[in-house]
Parts: sequence; structure tokens; C-alpha cells
Amino acid sequence: MNSLLARLQSGRGYVLSAIIVAGLQTVILGTIIQSRASILNSGAEVLLKTAPVDPRDFLRGDYVVLNYDISSVPVQTVSGGIPAEPGERTLWVRLKKQEDGFWTVIESSFHGLPPLPETVILRSQPFYSGGLAAGDSIRVEYGIERYYVPEGEGKPIEEARNGGNVAISVRVSPDGSAQVRGLLVDNKPVYDEPLY
Repeated sequence: MNSLLARLQSGRGYVLSAIIVAGLQTVILGTIIQSRASILNSGAEVLLKTAPVDPRDFLRGDYVVLNYDISSVPVQTVSGGIPAEPGERTLWVRLKKQEDGFWTVIESSFHGLPPLPETVILRSQPFYSGGLAAGDSIRVEYGIERYYVPEGEGKPIEEARNGGNVAISVRVSPDGSAQVRGLLVDNKPVYDEPLY
């Protein structure tokens, strides 16, 4: 113990400590990048229809605010009951591809859903639930509500989005995490997200 303390107090100890800290930071950053790239590389691909939203905050940079039809989940789709007590919740949403190529909500649950053929399960971000009535919808986010674009290119995409001409290609991992894979305007790819 004393020899370790003596090394750390010498000049070589500081260099060794700096190398260890730099190595840990590299491992942590690499893990974050790889988890995102893994979803983009091997996640199930779904196409989502966007819906108009209020204009974005111009002080936050060039990104497009995205709202999806699947962000408003009808209470009637909830299986397994709705928690009666208020609190922070996560909603699992089962999506199925429709004839028009877009995916829509067919079932949801406040508990995990078992996988079924030809469906994808998307997990919402945590949200506060204070009790729901039978006719209500549950408003959720999935972590894919912003898409960053090159400087100066956000406004035309927002205009197309408000006209209902924007779709988003999303990859979903087996645990329900989602990453935007690409942006389509009038069914033509405009941006594809790189793996790294």
C-alpha cells in the first residue's frame, strides 16, 4: 500500500493515473457510440408518419422537431390494466406495418410485451402518469423527436413536415430502444444516418 502511494506521489504516478483516466473515458465513449451504432446496424426497421407541431426554438440549433402518429397512444390499446396511482411510467407499444407501409400502434402495456411475428415493440421514454379516463390518449415520446440537419436546411424540411410529406425511417433494438435511420420527403430519402 505504501509503495503504491509513493508511486502516485512521484511523477510516474501522475502519468499512470492520467493514462488510466484517459483509457476509462475512451471505453465509456466507445460504449455509447457502439450501442447507438448497434441499433442502426441490426435493429428492426420501421417507417413512421410524422405530424405537424409548433415551430422549433431557433436558439437551439438546426434540428427538426418531429411528432409521430404513434406518439398519441389510445387508452383502448392498453393491455394488462392502467396503473391507478400517479407516478413515473414507461409504456411498451406494439407496432404493426399497415398496407400503406407505415407502422401503427396495435397494442400497448405498462408492462413488457412478448414478441410476436411481424410486429415491433417500441419502449417509450419515462413519463408521468396521473390517471387516465377511457377516452384519453397517452402522450409519449420515444427519444426520436429531434432530427439534426445541416445548417440552414431545417426550414424546408419543417415546411414539408407541416404539409404531411415527411416520414422517418427508424431502427428498433430488441429492448425497444429506437434510433432515427433516415428522413424521407415525398417518399424519397433525403438524409441517411451514418453508423458512426
